[in-house]
Amino acid sequence: MKQLFYFILLLAGFSSIHSCKDMLDEDGSPLLDFNNTGGLNGPRALYREITDSDTIAEYHYNGLLLSKVITDSASITDVMYSGDKVSKITFNGFLDLDGNGNLDKDSVSYTQLFTYNGTGRLESISENRSIFRRPDPVPPSTTPGAQTLLRKTKTLYNIKYSASTSKLDSIIMRTGEDVSGTPFDYTNYSKTAYTYLGDNISAVERHYGPMAGGIMGAAVTKYGYEYINYDTQISPYTLLPTAYKISSLLATETNDLRSFILSPNNPKRMSVTDLTLPIPTPVIFSTDYNYDAQTYMTKGYGVNYIYKPL
Repeated sequence: MKQLFYFILLLAGFSSIHSCKDMLDEDGSPLLDFNNTGGLNGPRALYREITDSDTIAEYHYNGLLLSKVITDSASITDVMYSGDKVSKITFNGFLDLDGNGNLDKDSVSYTQLFTYNGTGRLESISENRSIFRRPDPVPPSTTPGAQTLLRKTKTLYNIKYSASTSKLDSIIMRTGEDVSGTPFDYTNYSKTAYTYLGDNISAVERHYGPMAGGIMGAAVTKYGYEYINYDTQISPYTLLPTAYKISSLLATETNDLRSFILSPNNPKRMSVTDLTLPIPTPVIFSTDYNYDAQTYMTKGYGVNYIYKPL
């Protein structure tokens, strides 16, 4: 269950912060002070997620459209559009791919292309990813070597919807290494299923396994996530494009715990369970939320949400 450690450390360590430097956006415009019960009137955008020690994410906009997200270690996600729909996302930076609670030293670069069906609903995401490694310095030098390509992967995500509710039903992932001079084939898969209570996601289950010749084998890893005790107030993530939110969940295997960002409200309790154990034991998290006068959530699980007017 080492993939769970990142979230245990992250959620346990979160606490609030109030700093004057966070009261202005990049243009010098005033932000919503999360300690100001008067709130923000009129249209708003999510600008920052912060803890007592760091800024988790900072969101930048081109007019009304999300255009850039800056996260850990100045990692940058650029969001591009065709009309008002996300068409391409590029990421350059660092991720915790092994789930040990620390950003990997290997840098990651990926491009995702988004395909929509005739009704304008997101249908698939194709991804090309490269991972680069900077070798340790060779004594007597103290300068690390140049970043070199470690491996490349190709991944396809097929997104399915419920015929009865039109809500997100499942995401099927196929992935494999892209080796120069070798015919490409998908070698691993995952299947993610979503369950709802009203409009909010109540459970997510993801299975991982090998595949060969286009055939999926038996799952070897299974995780379950549950979200309960939703409030009736507004989630900060309703202000972000759904395509971007799905993309962020797919960035690493451990990000599934954050599937609540697809819900319009905020869960006060959530859990994650390694379903491959003989006797599954869930890891449980809970919180109380703060809200502003317009019922937007401003603090939960130790994260403070800063808004800006549009």
